[in-house]
Amino acid sequence: MPKSSNQKLKLLYLLRILQKETDEEHYLNSQQLIERLEKYDISAERKSIYDDIARLTDFGYDIIHVKTKGGSGYYMGSREFELAELKLLVDVVQASRFITLRKSRELINKLEQFVSGKEAQQLQRQVYVAGRVKTDNESIYYNVDFIHRAIQENRQISFQYMEWTLDKKLVPRKGGARYVISPWALSWNDENYYLIGYDKEADLMKHYRVDKMGSIGLTREERQGSSVFENFDIAVYTNKTFGMYGGREEIVSLVFADQLIGVVLDRFGRETDIRRLQEGTFRVRVKVAVSGQFFGWLAGLGTQVRLAGPENVVEEYRNYLKKIYDRYEEGCSGQ
Repeated sequence: MPKSSNQKLKLLYLLRILQKETDEEHYLNSQQLIERLEKYDISAERKSIYDDIARLTDFGYDIIHVKTKGGSGYYMGSREFELAELKLLVDVVQASRFITLRKSRELINKLEQFVSGKEAQQLQRQVYVAGRVKTDNESIYYNVDFIHRAIQENRQISFQYMEWTLDKKLVPRKGGARYVISPWALSWNDENYYLIGYDKEADLMKHYRVDKMGSIGLTREERQGSSVFENFDIAVYTNKTFGMYGGREEIVSLVFADQLIGVVLDRFGRETDIRRLQEGTFRVRVKVAVSGQFFGWLAGLGTQVRLAGPENVVEEYRNYLKKIYDRYEEGCSGQ
């Protein structure tokens, strides 16, 4: 039988067949493998199949030979990723707001290449997340890659920072003025990607949402702020910055009902100093960025938390609540 032009690719096609069509519950015997190869215009005999599988095994592929009452066959054993690991990755991709729907599908399709066709169907059953709001901005992938490059090359970046308008368009802030920042890290917080960078003019670390950064450019200037970043704890920063909104830093005292211990540890970390009080309450002293978002978080916990100090922050919180109350009082009187 004359050899086809694909004959030299026999090992590669055999590997592809085993990867895509076999797993622990689905295997192919030598005759079935021969038939699959024929579809690629590749001829094979049983002995050559045995030899080829031995070569693939010697190279490091985990190809298992099984023998049962119903017959025998081969399947691909361990792979780069376990099925459970891929399910986890698929869930993360699908649940991430900053990854567009189209890019989510592309990434999931690529992840499916690491398992057999039958197992890929299980990944598809993992895909749907009801009501998930996804971004439409695909520039984030290139922005992330660009920021990593700037960090690796120790260079500053410049960009326009965008904001939404009422007609649902992203437009540059400050009339299109460019921000010049020394990038130091990327942080994923509250379902968004953030750049953590040093602002020379303000002499402090700031954060910027990556999906709102436009027209990123790499400058020739080296990064600044290394001494500031050395003493910068990203975990602490994100814990005290509610919703990644900035604000004046203050050490505050908070009294919680005991049942909120999980909420406190999730927000401020397990290293938080907990002081037990009487009547089912405890107190913590934590550093926070005092802002409307912080007050909103407190208000959401209702009567199960009390801001105990300092007095100036307590007064700000009273005014915050009073303004909300007055707004509804005005609404009622106007009806």
